[in-house]
Amino acid sequence: TPYMGQNVPHMASNQPRSIVSACRLWLRPVARWLLRSGLTWKEFAEVSREVFVATATEEFGLRGRPTNVSRVALLTGLTRREVRRVQAATREPLSASAEDSLSHATRVLTGWHLDADFLEPDGRPRVLPATGPSPSFEVLLKRYAGDIPTTALVKELVKSGSIEQLPHGAYRALRRYYMPRQMDGRAVERSGSVLADLATTIEHNLSRSEREPARFEGRAQNRRIDPRHLPAFRAFVEREAQGLLERVDDWLATHEADATTDATTLRLGVGVYAIHDTTT
Repeated sequence: TPYMGQNVPHMASNQPRSIVSACRLWLRPVARWLLRSGLTWKEFAEVSREVFVATATEEFGLRGRPTNVSRVALLTGLTRREVRRVQAATREPLSASAEDSLSHATRVLTGWHLDADFLEPDGRPRVLPATGPSPSFEVLLKRYAGDIPTTALVKELVKSGSIEQLPHGAYRALRRYYMPRQMDGRAVERSGSVLADLATTIEHNLSRSEREPARFEGRAQNRRIDPRHLPAFRAFVEREAQGLLERVDDWLATHEADATTDATTLRLGVGVYAIHDTTT
């Protein structure tokens, strides 16, 4: 049955048991992932403590000021001494560095599929010579890769199967989106950013004020599907979801701010995921 979460009212201030129940649900697949990755409970607990302290410090100050140690201790349940220890030991701020590194690869592929300078008359991405004037792979990278080292970026795009280098040296696009290999460290980082995006949307919808607009979050599911239909469902989702993402990508590219602008910009987008559980 379909459910659209964009109409969820803001969260009541006292729902401790609901929070615990929700944590048990989302922590189960996370714990499975962490255990398979070799992360112990103690390591996860330390990471959790660092994130709790960093979030309370950076986001829960009063009247726009940083949160003081006493308030961080009150919010997190830690002692003031432990808050100071965690703050002193934590050197890496919460950031989207993993997402930033992945976005350069995606920008190159998107430009290759949308920029008329790199397209065939029928709209397919051109096979690009490695160097030379436009259209060339060298010009594509200068236009869309930003200031990151291009050698490492090209190696990653080839390794992930996003592009290929032909025998005569030219490059051909194989995918529109960058997807790192399953066990690659970048794939793990990307998974973290995907979970963060979904959790951020859910948290916004639950804690927003009545004056703030909700963010779209929805799912369609049914618990009584014959397993014989799984291959057809996979094909259906791949076709329809990919089409949606490409249309969203086109819209975002059309509305992207000029690279030279000094104005504040937003990161906008849509994420789509499949649901597959065995019910009893």
